[in-house]
Amino acid sequence: MIKRLGFMGLALVTFAATATNAFAAATAGSGDGEVLKWRIISSSFALAIAAAAGAFSQSRSIASALEGTARNPGAGGDLRVSMIIGLALIESLVIYTFVICLIIILG
Repeated sequence: MIKRLGFMGLALVTFAATATNAFAAATAGSGDGEVLKWRIISSSFALAIAAAAGAFSQSRSIASALEGTARNPGAGGDLRVSMIIGLALIESLVIYTFVICLIIILG
């Protein structure tokens, strides 16, 4: 527990130390085209990772629900409802990532 708290504290300090560079004002001579290019690239990577993780999570969820239904066919209805709710929540995380990527690109 102490090790985990130490790691979280270190991560927070690291974020605080690097956040000042991220929120610093841009100089007058900086190229906006270069910044937009890197925003698009980073957003594309974030969305690709989120979509891949979402697809993997959904496939595991469906496989587990089908396995549970095969073991106990009487619980199929309850498993189906829980699976659909879980799939909607997983998909919403990918949609949130998409919205954040749009904010990054347009912001």
